[in-house]
Amino acid sequence: MRAPTHTDHLFRTIRGEHLFRPQPRNPVQVKCGVLQFFSWPDRRVDLETVYARAFERIAIMDRTGYDAVWLAEHHFSSYSICPSVHMMGTHVAARTKNLRIGTAVSLAAFYHPLRLAEEVALLDVLSEGRANWGAGRGFDQVEFRAFDVPMEESSARFRESVDIVLHAWQNERLTYRGKYWEFEDVEVLPKPRQKPHPPIWVAASSEGAIRWAAQQGHTIMMDPHSSHSKIAEKREFYRTTLEEHGHSFAGRHIPMARLLAIADTQQEAEQVARSGAQWMVGAYMDQKRFGGVGPTDKDFGADKAADPIDRYVNDVVIHGTPESVLDQLEQLRDEMFLEYLLCAPLSHRSFLLFTEQVLPRVASA
Repeated sequence: MRAPTHTDHLFRTIRGEHLFRPQPRNPVQVKCGVLQFFSWPDRRVDLETVYARAFERIAIMDRTGYDAVWLAEHHFSSYSICPSVHMMGTHVAARTKNLRIGTAVSLAAFYHPLRLAEEVALLDVLSEGRANWGAGRGFDQVEFRAFDVPMEESSARFRESVDIVLHAWQNERLTYRGKYWEFEDVEVLPKPRQKPHPPIWVAASSEGAIRWAAQQGHTIMMDPHSSHSKIAEKREFYRTTLEEHGHSFAGRHIPMARLLAIADTQQEAEQVARSGAQWMVGAYMDQKRFGGVGPTDKDFGADKAADPIDRYVNDVVIHGTPESVLDQLEQLRDEMFLEYLLCAPLSHRSFLLFTEQVLPRVASA
């Protein structure tokens, strides 16, 4: 017989065989989702194992009070092997009952917009109305070259695609005249199960992207690379711009993606945080792929001379023991307006410790 694992212990906890009973403290109420990558570092295991581990994690999420799993789309890189978040989402839908299924994000500029409308609507139907649509522009030059989409057109193509998808969902038949696409009297099927459509989020990091989203009345989701203080500044810029254009801020849930490293000791957690930061910085410093359009000094609000790995560890990654992480979440709830934590765990143990010892004390309905 195999020895019990920490995951076995967590499943016993979920079934109620024994429960973690925290000491009373002031609750930090936040929604919690997981930004799920399918990373294949150094190809150390077979790809089937990467997917199996992700599905094991998603099964735990479905049982423990997470709001949603948000699937990350990437192409032509072992950074995350998930070229179709919609296909992956339908597979996740078949394996879960409670979890909402988000795209983080559908890289809209790479799709024919009618096919994009169909695929997300189909995901919503097959998941029985559990789809969250997150849309983004992307910034990987390798992806743009391979899909033959000019980088300089990416923002305009992305915005037009979002507009077309919404029109396709909200109208029985679609007639549309745009810069890149024209359609005449097309019936786009299926329509989403959620009415008038699934809730939508737009990935927005730059000032221009945030301004456009606010002007259109779209809700934003925020990146895992900016410092805590820059996230707060961007959120406030979004709120004021939204209200200036006649849109209400009330009732919006803004997922804030944060890297997460949790361990039994502070020292172990910092090691996980530093290792994850090295991986992240190494990925985004690839000039052939990102060419300087990835995270910048502005995202950190930091001196260019500062070590980028230290920036992540000190200003981006939430790390520490479970109790320390609870303290940090309480602080970020006040300082960063954190109401929806989109976790990006930097290790499987970080995910398990968060799920077992932090989530029950912070998750809101």
